Amino acid sequence: RIREHIADKAKLPILIFPEGTCINNTSVMMFKKGSFEVGGTIHPVAIKYDPRFADVFWNSMKHSMMTYTFNVMTSWAIVCNVWYLPPMVKEEEEDAVHFANRVKAVIAARGGMAVLPWDGGLKRKKVKESFKEEQQQKYCQLV
Repeated sequence: RIREHIADKAKLPILIFPEGTCINNTSVMMFKKGSFEVGGTIHPVAIKYDPRFADVFWNSMKHSMMTYTFNVMTSWAIVCNVWYLPPMVKEEEEDAVHFANRVKAVIAARGGMAVLPWDGGLKRKKVKESFKEEQQQKYCQLV
């Protein structure tokens, strides 16, 4: 459906959040590759909330939706910085994962955030043993 949409030049661009979730404003997680597989031009946007007046990060493990909504609605202001970055296209020899990572790195650099190699599923699930073992092996090789 995305391919069909971008093929029709009369239609407006689609706004997609390729992380699939929000985190605490310090980093950019792994992007889902689907929106980077269809071709077309990506117009990256970096968004970073300013925590001086309100903390808009919702930790669903800590606060209910009602508590979060109350906190946001009664905050002094919600301020965020938005940077519209230059358009990007997939390079000829680049696959969707590398393209997504390149876009993610540009967004993270502009927002002054760290780049994370994992997705938002780690917020609610335990880390797989195979992932732990892989990291342990990398550490052992360094030592």
